[in-house]
Amino acid sequence: MKELIEYIAKSIVNKPEDVVVTEEEGSEGVLLKLHVAQEDMGRVIGKQGRVVQAMRTLLRVAAVKKGTRVELEII
Repeated sequence: MKELIEYIAKSIVNKPEDVVVTEEEGSEGVLLKLHVAQEDMGRVIGKQGRVVQAMRTLLRVAAVKKGTRVELEII
C-alpha cells in the first residue's frame, strides 16, 4: 500500500524526489504519512480535496483485500 501512494504522488507532483511515504503500524491498523514539497501540496490535495479523497478510497479498497485498516495523512 505504501508503494501505491508513493507511485501516485510521484506521478502528480513537480518534485518527485521530495516524495516520502512512511508507514506506522498501530493497534487500529496502518497509518501512512505522505511528505511532499510545500509547493506540491496543492497538487496532492486537489480541488476541494478530490485527489486526496481518491487516494484514500484506493487505500481502503487495498486494505479490505488485506483485511486491515489504513489511514492516510499528508504532512
